[in-house]
Amino acid sequence: MTIYPSAKIRQDYNLISNEAKKTKEPIYLTKNGEGDLVIMDIEAFHRREKMLKLKEELLSIEEERIHGVKDISVEEAFSEWDNIIEEI
Repeated sequence: MTIYPSAKIRQDYNLISNEAKKTKEPIYLTKNGEGDLVIMDIEAFHRREKMLKLKEELLSIEEERIHGVKDISVEEAFSEWDNIIEEI
């Protein structure tokens, strides 16, 4: 985890930008010693958003299964997974 004071983004934007792209991890900025902002590479952000969407879809499917919604065949499930993986 990388943490910088918020002034660092004004002083050396390129350093923060390059580090975010290289590590693909969020960079935390503080203000007066407290957490203030999180900065991350746009590609990493999109990847996280897709993973969150996938988790939401899986949770929804699991809730439907628990409540007795009709199941799908193994072939249909593999086809769905292939489509989701291609999107990611």
